[in-house]
Amino acid sequence: MDIQAYLAVGIVLFSVGVFLVLTRRNAIMALMGIELMLNAANVNFVGFAQTDRIDLDGQMAALFVMVLAAAEIAVALAIVLNLYRRWNTLDLGKLPAEETPPN
Repeated sequence: MDIQAYLAVGIVLFSVGVFLVLTRRNAIMALMGIELMLNAANVNFVGFAQTDRIDLDGQMAALFVMVLAAAEIAVALAIVLNLYRRWNTLDLGKLPAEETPPN
């Protein structure tokens, strides 16, 4: 496969991810957009690694990003569950900007 094909797929994935993060109010959809952007970076890492077949740096970077994304989604899911328990909504626009301190 040609490097331009990898880059095209990466651009499309990253663009869809940015669109989801910027337009969706739902916290789960915003997290999905972030995951798409991370996967776009993975596609680019592997695509550039394919140009030099001996070097495995691109695959190792993609593996590191996958591990990082798994840890990120675990923490983000815990935050989303706490948001839902506290305010009974996942709409990011309905969450209070600041919480008033207790008296």
